Amino acid sequence: MFTAARTVRETLWATLCILIDEFAGLAERQNAVAAISRIRQCIGVNGSAWEPFNAGELDVGQGHVLYFEEVGNRAGLPIVYFHGGPGSGCTVGSRRNFDPLRHRGILFDQRAAGRSRPHASEEGVDFSSIDLDHHIPDIEALREHLQIDRWAVFGVSWGSVLAIAYAQRCTPRVAAVVVAAVSTGTADDIEWLTVEARRFFPDEWMAFNDHVPYHLRDRRLVEAYNELVMDPDPAVHGPAALAWCQWEDRHMATTPGAGHNPRYDDPAFRLAFARQVTHCWRHNSWLADDELVANAERLADTPGWLIHGRLDVSSPLLGPWRLHRGWSGSELIVVDNEGHGGPDMQSAWRRVLSDL
Repeated sequence: MFTAARTVRETLWATLCILIDEFAGLAERQNAVAAISRIRQCIGVNGSAWEPFNAGELDVGQGHVLYFEEVGNRAGLPIVYFHGGPGSGCTVGSRRNFDPLRHRGILFDQRAAGRSRPHASEEGVDFSSIDLDHHIPDIEALREHLQIDRWAVFGVSWGSVLAIAYAQRCTPRVAAVVVAAVSTGTADDIEWLTVEARRFFPDEWMAFNDHVPYHLRDRRLVEAYNELVMDPDPAVHGPAALAWCQWEDRHMATTPGAGHNPRYDDPAFRLAFARQVTHCWRHNSWLADDELVANAERLADTPGWLIHGRLDVSSPLLGPWRLHRGWSGSELIVVDNEGHGGPDMQSAWRRVLSDL
């Protein structure tokens, strides 16, 4: 009885919060911010419908402690979000991908990312404990900690690689898969992104390539950068992380109107991001050759949606198209006017999530 009453109360609360948020947006445009603040005070609404109802930390071993939070309706459909990067961590905006009335949204920062500890920008992080053989047990540990039997998984960019790999390895625990800005994480994908994409951005790629000193020029580009960003000397790792993120900033921004990612303005974020990405990519995402496509039919009985921008230079459409061809239970949604993310893609994945 208590649980039922609490669920009804939380549902009504979320509905009221949404209405207040939307009314606030309208009122702000009419210069009535003070009135909305007063309404919030009177009814006790101090946050939005997407404020976490639960947050905590989970010790997963090897010195790693993961931050997690839950938003929405605790009695709703559980959906876990896998952030990109790797190493980007979750943002406050990520919460709004969930329907606060229907979903129990679970967000967590992967090892050494975001609010998880330690942070990849710190010295002394054991990167040998960061790989798929640790990420996937971490996800299972979080599911068990939250006492969830099965959940839907949702991932964007690197998060799509992690979501599909997890779903293929832990299929009985996955109710549905929704991925966007999809990658297959292969050596070919990484070579395309770090070398062949120069065909679109030759000036920017030249600056990216020229940052590598001559004594590292005989190495694969991602391996050379990994050595630079892992160097403990700030005079070495700082400029290398900046050069890496400037290249990321360019090839990601192919959606019309897209611009600079302000997260790259933070030196700690830049360093953590560059360390995590190069560590992952030098190991080809810790996957066997073409593993996700080869194992796609393991998900034949799991509904899946792959949402991708036709203008995506970072992860060309061929990758998700191949996944879709091998995954009989999937639907490929192509957004013609966007690249590696954008408002139309966001609307598409939110529609899919809301219909689960």
